[in-house]
Amino acid sequence: MAKLSHLAETGQAQMVDVSEKPATDRIARAEGSVVMRRETLDLALAGNAKKGDVFAAARIAGLMAAKKTAELIPLCHPLALTKATVDIQADPALPGLRVVAEAKVSGQTGVEMEALTAVSVACLTIYDMLKAVDRAMRIEGIALVEKSGGKSGTFRRGDERHERP
Repeated sequence: MAKLSHLAETGQAQMVDVSEKPATDRIARAEGSVVMRRETLDLALAGNAKKGDVFAAARIAGLMAAKKTAELIPLCHPLALTKATVDIQADPALPGLRVVAEAKVSGQTGVEMEALTAVSVACLTIYDMLKAVDRAMRIEGIALVEKSGGKSGTFRRGDERHERP
């Protein structure tokens, strides 16, 4: 089993020292969804949510969250993101909204947490914007989809094997 990099030999939490790692281009993409009643989705698509534009608010919240990840998640390094995007698409099959976030940096550590934080906060914002009409909404499937760069190389969801220790 791999050693956890955020634990010192004594078992105490620590921020990983990345000072000796080379800077490389790193990209991460994450996704999640908010499942809701069909009527709630129609309301969001029509732009008739009481709190305003669900898509704009969630996109901005996700972008802000990506930039503030190190303030929200203990032991994350503050990163100078070179790109962050949040895309929100309606999916009538859910019914609901699918959120995809991408983060990019040229640096010594990855941007997976920034992409995951962006998706999480965008989904939470969608819930907040629509909860007055549908408190039964569910946030589902938040996951890293893909990451590239750094020593560990490329990861794509679906390519991995989950092994038990």
